[in-house]
Amino acid sequence: MLYKYKGIESQSGKQVKGKLDAGSKSEAMEALKRKGFYLSELTEKKESILNKNLNITIGQPVSKQEFVVFCRLLATLLNAGTPIVDSIRLLIDQITSKAFKGVLMDVYRDIQSGTSFSDACKKFPKFFDTVFVNMVLAGETSGHLENVIERLAVFYEKEHKIRGKVKSAMMYPIAVTIIAIVVVIVLLTKVLPSLLNNLISVGGEIPLPTKLVIAASDFLIEKWYICLLVVLLAVVMYLAIKRSSKGQYMLDYLKLKVPVFGMLNQKQIIARVTRTMASQFSSSVPVLQTLKMSAEVADNLVIAKVLEESGESLRGGDSLSAPFSQSWVFPKMVSHMVAIGEETGQLDSMLDKIAEFYEEEVDQMATRLSSILEPLLIAILGGIVGLIVLAAMLPMFSIYNNF
Repeated sequence: MLYKYKGIESQSGKQVKGKLDAGSKSEAMEALKRKGFYLSELTEKKESILNKNLNITIGQPVSKQEFVVFCRLLATLLNAGTPIVDSIRLLIDQITSKAFKGVLMDVYRDIQSGTSFSDACKKFPKFFDTVFVNMVLAGETSGHLENVIERLAVFYEKEHKIRGKVKSAMMYPIAVTIIAIVVVIVLLTKVLPSLLNNLISVGGEIPLPTKLVIAASDFLIEKWYICLLVVLLAVVMYLAIKRSSKGQYMLDYLKLKVPVFGMLNQKQIIARVTRTMASQFSSSVPVLQTLKMSAEVADNLVIAKVLEESGESLRGGDSLSAPFSQSWVFPKMVSHMVAIGEETGQLDSMLDKIAEFYEEEVDQMATRLSSILEPLLIAILGGIVGLIVLAAMLPMFSIYNNF
């Protein structure tokens, strides 16, 4: 509910007024007192189409960074002995995302009415994923919720860091490629036509590179719609392929087989999957449920299939590591360490070590890629522009020799 308030700030003595979202009038009064306000007026504001919270979110409902901070602060409060209901109430004031703040208000009310934290979070799958909900449920069942939240904080911190590294490594070549395409289009459609037309009108033999550039320029100017249709057709075909399970499997397979970037993607997924499995096992989540959630987290059907086969292997009385060793997706080191973990009863520890190893690998590989790709892509971009400029200058040399 939305409340309007007026009052005086205790430290400065200035008059303050504003709006506050709270579960009840007493909660609103308590929240404003914590801010140091002496209230003179507090009234409920009726919801209208202009101020009503429609719970519509576009794109990502809450940033990964803010969710990581939420998990870390929640873990700190629980470890300090603060009850979960009070911890959520205290964190509501720290959240900047309006959508996430509204969700936490609903979670807080549900917990107050007797609902468990995991059941309250389950209502908002866009904000709390299956990993979070199931680990919280395991923590509530075992009575060690504070330890589980601590593991979740570490899990999401690692995940956020590794995703950021991969994203930064991928963004640079994409940005340079887009810039190269834009520069080439501008040169061929705006700069070169007038220059070449003037040179050709003077006379002289036109070299082959210049003829090719003129042909490309004429094609872009006169038949640009063909390029647009090709791009649109490619997008439609990609979306059509992605809709089918076989097509998505093929795309995921290609993502792992692309030179250099495929290996980076593979290592990132292995780190994510093993980190998820380690967190789940250490929180006493059932094995088959852990494998199912890890397959969802993988976001790759090729790796998800191996995890599903591991579940079938366990149901059949075989080991978890057997499908790992038979698949090209997981390196021998992974299947070997998983097998050792099963034999020694320290599977969560082994999975943690695998995750740490591959997180470090992704970090180093992303750094190396950035340092190698930067000069390489600049050289390629310079080469493309240089060839176009050279093709435009060749007629000048021909004209100069004729004089």
